Amino acid sequence: MLSDLPATGTRISHSGSLGTVRYVGSVDGTNGLWLGVEWDDPKRGKHDGVKDGRRYFSCLVPNSGSFIRPTAAISYGVTFLSALTSKYIDLPRGTASLEKVVLGSSGGAIEVEAVGLDKIRNNLARLERLREVSLDNEYVSKADPAGEVTRTCPGIRGLDLSKNLISDWETIAAIAIELQSLKCLRLDDNRFKPPENLHCDITAFRHLEELQLNATLTSWNEFDKLLPYMPNLRSVELGYNRLCVLYPAASSQVARPSHSTLEIVNFDGNELESFVDVSSAVANFPKLHRLILTSNRVEHLRSPPPPPGSLETVSGSTWARGLLGLNHLALAFNRLAAWADIDMLPIWCPNLESLTLTGNPLTTDPSHASYARAFTIAKIPSLKSLDGTTISPRERTDSELLYLSHIAKQPFSSADEKRAAHPQFEALCTKHSVSDAPAVPEAQDTLSSRLINVRIYHVPHAPPASISPDGLTSFLGGSKSEMTLRVLTTMPVRTLRLKLIKSFKVPKARHGTVRLWMVLPDRHFVELDEGYAGRDLGYWGVEDNTQFVLVDE
Repeated sequence: MLSDLPATGTRISHSGSLGTVRYVGSVDGTNGLWLGVEWDDPKRGKHDGVKDGRRYFSCLVPNSGSFIRPTAAISYGVTFLSALTSKYIDLPRGTASLEKVVLGSSGGAIEVEAVGLDKIRNNLARLERLREVSLDNEYVSKADPAGEVTRTCPGIRGLDLSKNLISDWETIAAIAIELQSLKCLRLDDNRFKPPENLHCDITAFRHLEELQLNATLTSWNEFDKLLPYMPNLRSVELGYNRLCVLYPAASSQVARPSHSTLEIVNFDGNELESFVDVSSAVANFPKLHRLILTSNRVEHLRSPPPPPGSLETVSGSTWARGLLGLNHLALAFNRLAAWADIDMLPIWCPNLESLTLTGNPLTTDPSHASYARAFTIAKIPSLKSLDGTTISPRERTDSELLYLSHIAKQPFSSADEKRAAHPQFEALCTKHSVSDAPAVPEAQDTLSSRLINVRIYHVPHAPPASISPDGLTSFLGGSKSEMTLRVLTTMPVRTLRLKLIKSFKVPKARHGTVRLWMVLPDRHFVELDEGYAGRDLGYWGVEDNTQFVLVDE
């Protein structure tokens, strides 16, 4: 009978697969009634709602639909309390004091006798004591009569309703309104109707602080409509939702109310391409300090030019406002390939402290992967951690000096061209007291240029951090011995160190005390310690007539 058939939008479970009913009715060329279902797992589907050239329904994910007959094997779910009771209450087994229990880790091989399990069951059955509840994949589809949840388990603070059969936000609200202490709500792997006209109690989510909507296909516009119901929300996860665009260009200029508590937004595993689009979406979150864009398709961080006649800067624009307080940004496994994009980060995020970039072409391309970390550190003055590793003061200094050495070897037609190509150049020159010397033309990559001369001085004590021209001449003049070696720039620092130990006949007892410094063009000394022993000389910008200092004290 038609009255026994589910309505479109109903969630179902059939043969272990979850899906949403998109069509109820007949199919041309067949007898009887069918249900057109969009499956949560696209592999379960056969088409996208089209059969023999006729469209019966549409799917959010291509080719995730199929037709099935309405049968008794289809489950339409249970109420929240039914699922809770089924999972958390194990009925007493009677008066027997001993029960046999099979140890799960033994694969059924070990069976032991346990005493007093009914007492443990009685303690666990006190649902009013529950604080963290997980009902993932328990076929929850409906709320219970008003007041039942409050009387049964009022103390729940964290609730996991992932991978269930709830079809709309009104049902979620009917459950949440009964849980006055609810702070964290996980709804991953569900499918909800768009919250176009919510009729739920506006206080249902008033205490909610964390919300997870991963793999729900929830759009940013749909989440935007939920935000007014969640005035204390601090963290939201919207990963793996196939998001390509958050705000279409036409709607990005629409004024939206500020949300004063949201601190963390996670877009992990989507298909986002525009950094400007993302910044527009989070522009009204003044407390945002962590933004996760891992595994998306972001190619550029450069901003579009401001409107004609506009005096608006990047950091002062509406679409960049949400990033001004950002401390943590995850951009790993995107498509960033140009250093100009990294140069933009201090402008987008002037307070950025931690950044992940691993998995981008910028860090994996062999042509610059060896110095990608050092250059990134030098380009972002506020950075304290890169790819999960803390940046020490020593690493920052070495990275900035290496970056300056790299700039010094590049040809520029003017100072303006140099500043445009390297926005941090002048600030780093001031910080390290480096003069803006004329650029040296870059040598051609010929066979003869690959073998270079380096000058090594074996001195009696460690050099100072920097030195005057006269002081450098005096210091090197006091060396115990010196020599010139012809080496390849691909030689690792460790190999050079061993070669020098042998050449200067350093006693074996003092091999462990050997230290090596490179003399930079600005007369700073950079120590090549064991932490950089695997780097090659080219990484440090070593070129013909570079000077080194060796100490074995």
